[in-house]
Amino acid sequence: MSERWRLHVQGIVQGVGFRPFVYGLALRYELGGHVGNNGDGVFIEVEGAAAALQQFHAALTAELPPLAHIDALTVTALPLLHETEFSIRASQSSDRVSAHIPADVGVCDACLRELYDPADRRYRYPFINCTHCGPRFTIIQAIPYDRASTTMSTFPMCPECAAEYHDPLSRRFHAQPVACPVCGPRIWLQAKHGDSVRGTEATLTAVSELLRAGQIAAIKGLGGFHLACDATNDAALALLRERKGRVDKPFAVMVRDLEMARHIAHISDEEAALLVSRQRPIVLVKQHADSPLSAGVAPGNPYVGLLLPYTPLHYLLLDALPDPLVMTSGNLSGEPIAIDNAEALDRLAPLVDAWLLHDRPIHTPCDDSVLRVFEGGELPIRRSRGYTPFAIKLPFAAESVLATGGELKNTFCLTHEGYAFLSQHIGDMENFETLTAFERAQAHLRELYRAEPRALVCDLHPNYLTTQWAQRAAAQTGLPLIQVQHHHAHMAAVLAEHGHDGAQPVIGVCLDGTGYGTDGTIWGGEVLIADYADFRRAAYLKPVPLPGGDAAVKFPYRMALAQLWAAGIEWNDDVPPVAACPPAERQILRRQFETGFQTVPTSSMGRLFDAVAALIGVRQRVTYEAQAAIELEGLAGDDAQPYALAIVADAGGALVLDPAPLITQIAADVRAGVPVSRIAAGFHSAVAEALIAVCDHLRADGHGSTVALSGGVFQNVRLLDALVRGLREHGFTVLVQRQVPSNDGGLALGQAALGAWRLQQNRLK
Repeated sequence: MSERWRLHVQGIVQGVGFRPFVYGLALRYELGGHVGNNGDGVFIEVEGAAAALQQFHAALTAELPPLAHIDALTVTALPLLHETEFSIRASQSSDRVSAHIPADVGVCDACLRELYDPADRRYRYPFINCTHCGPRFTIIQAIPYDRASTTMSTFPMCPECAAEYHDPLSRRFHAQPVACPVCGPRIWLQAKHGDSVRGTEATLTAVSELLRAGQIAAIKGLGGFHLACDATNDAALALLRERKGRVDKPFAVMVRDLEMARHIAHISDEEAALLVSRQRPIVLVKQHADSPLSAGVAPGNPYVGLLLPYTPLHYLLLDALPDPLVMTSGNLSGEPIAIDNAEALDRLAPLVDAWLLHDRPIHTPCDDSVLRVFEGGELPIRRSRGYTPFAIKLPFAAESVLATGGELKNTFCLTHEGYAFLSQHIGDMENFETLTAFERAQAHLRELYRAEPRALVCDLHPNYLTTQWAQRAAAQTGLPLIQVQHHHAHMAAVLAEHGHDGAQPVIGVCLDGTGYGTDGTIWGGEVLIADYADFRRAAYLKPVPLPGGDAAVKFPYRMALAQLWAAGIEWNDDVPPVAACPPAERQILRRQFETGFQTVPTSSMGRLFDAVAALIGVRQRVTYEAQAAIELEGLAGDDAQPYALAIVADAGGALVLDPAPLITQIAADVRAGVPVSRIAAGFHSAVAEALIAVCDHLRADGHGSTVALSGGVFQNVRLLDALVRGLREHGFTVLVQRQVPSNDGGLALGQAALGAWRLQQNRLK
C-alpha cells in the first residue's frame, strides 16, 4: 500500500548537506517526491510503500549529516500523486524565517586528505571546503542560505566546481563556499615595506620566513584577522605586547596537532576531544613546567589557551613552521576585530610587519571561542566562532525581543519563533568602535531572520553603553523598554539553558565582579531565590567600600585595605597590600572609608578574590579583568588552610556572609609565613563551604533543592568544583552553564528570557 507524506524539518538543516542526504535516503528506499529549502527550514514530500516511508522517517533522524541538527519534525499525510522520481527543488524565499543558520566549522578530514593529495585538483588549495566544513555564519548575507546570498557570490564557479555543486551525490552539492584554484579566492602577502608576494607557495614561504625571523604578521582567517608571531620567541612576544598595548593578558597559541599540544601542556582526553572537535575552540589547559612557550605568552598564569588549525590556510602555514604560533585577535586592545583588507591595512599598520591577505570577503566578524573543561564537559568562557549562532530553545512561548547584554564581554540576544539566538562575542563596550560593531551585528541578525522585536531589554546600570543605546532605540521606535537586574538576568540565563519552565523558583548563587543592585550599590556576591517573574535577595556578601568606584578594580591592594579596614585590622607594612600602597594614598583611602566620600558599597565576590590575592602578595595591580583571581586560582595547592566566613542575618532576615574572620586569619597566616598555595586553597574552600551552608539554610526554609550557578567567578574551576561537589553531597541538584558563558557573555540570554516572559505574562493578563 502506497502513501504520500509531507515533512517539515526545522533546525540546522540548511548549508549542512541536508537536502542531498534526503535525496540519498529517497533513492535508497525507492521513494518519489522532492525536497527543498525555504525560510522555515526544509520541506519534503515523499511517496511510496508505507514500510519504506517508515524506514525513511527513521533514517532521517538517525543518520543526520555531521553538522545537521533537527529541532522539530512534523509529518502530514497527502493525496497520492503517483510520483516515482525524486528531485531537489530550488530554494524558496519567504517573508517568515525560522531556519537556523549554521556556524563556521573547521576543515573536515575528507577535505584535509584532498589538501595533501598531489593527485587532487585542490592540492594545497587554502580554501578547500565541502558541505561538512568551512565558513557559514561569517559569509551569510541573507536566508535562504544559497551562494547568491553569501560573500562567495562574486566568485563564478568553474565547470568542474559547478558540476560538483549540482550533483546531489557529491560531497559538495550546494556547498555554498565551494571553490578551487581555478575559480576561487586566493592569498597573497603584503609587506609593510616592500612589494606584495603572489602565489600560494611563494606567499606561504614568505610569511613563514617572516615569522621565523621574529616579526609579526596579520593573518586573515574565517571571522577576522589574527596577529601572529612565534610563540617561543621572547623578543617577538615583547614586541607584540608593546605594539598591541597588552601588558599581561594571555595570548592564544595555535599548535600543529595534538602531539605538539601535549608537549606544551597537560591534555586530558576531554580536552583533546574539544581541541579536535569541528568547532576548534581555544581550550584553556595547564602548561607543563618545562613548556617550550615563551613566558611572554601568559605571564604569571599556569594556564594557556591552545587551539588547533581550523582552516586549510592554517594547516599549510603551520606545515612550514617548526614552532607554535601566537594567534590573537587582530585589533588594538579594546577595539573590534578587523575583517576587511583595507581596514586591516590601515588599522593594523602600527602592529604588524606584513599582512597575509585573501580576497574572500568576511560579512560577519566572529572571534575564536574560548572554553575550559569541567567534569568532562564544556565550560564556555567566550562563545563565538563554531558555536554562534546556534540557538537555545526557550522553555516557554516567547515573542521577539532584543536584549542588549552587558558592558564587558558583550553579546546580544534576539528571540524569534521560540528560540534565543545569542550573538557572537562583540567585546567590551568601552568605545565608539565596539558600539558600532554591536549596532551592525544586531541589525544583521534581525535582517537575517526578518525579526521585528516587540520590546528591548537591557541592564539597570545607567552608565552602560548598552543601556543608553536601548534607551535611545526605545525612544526612537516607541518599543517598550524592559530593564532587568544584572544578577536576575544571570540566573535566568541558567534557567533558560536548562529548559526550566519557571514554575518553581530556584536558589541562585551568582558571583561576579560588578552588577548594579536595586539599591544603587554594586552587587556581586549574591544568593537569590529566583524565577523568570521575580527574584529575592536571600543572602549576600557583606559590603565593603569600593574606593573611587570602578577605578579600584585595577588596584587590588585598595580592596585588600578595604577588607582590612572593615575587619578592624591595622594597616601595618608587614602585609603586602599595605606595603604596596603609597603612604599618601593610604591616608586618602582611610578618610574615604571613614566618611564614605567617593566610595560605593560593594558585595562583589570578584573584589573579595582581588583583596585576598593582594593580601597574600599575588597581585597588587592588574592590567586585565580578573587577573588577580586567575593567578590566585592557579596558585591554590592541594593542602588547604582551614578558614571560614561568618554567617549572620540582617535586619530584613537575609543572610550576610561576613569575610572579616577569614581576612583576620589570612593576615595572621601571611605574617606567619604560611605557604601561599595553602592559603589560596583554604580561601577557595571557605567560600564554597559558606555558600553550601547558606543553601542548606534556604532549603530548610522551604526553597527547594535546586541550585543554579552563574557569574564570572564561576570561570574559576577550583571554586566551581568544590561548590558543585559539596552541594551534591548535601543532596542538591546543581545547574551549571554549559551552552553559554557564566560571565557577562551569557547575560543577554537571561535578559532576553526575562523580557520575553514579561511580554508573555502581560499578554495573558
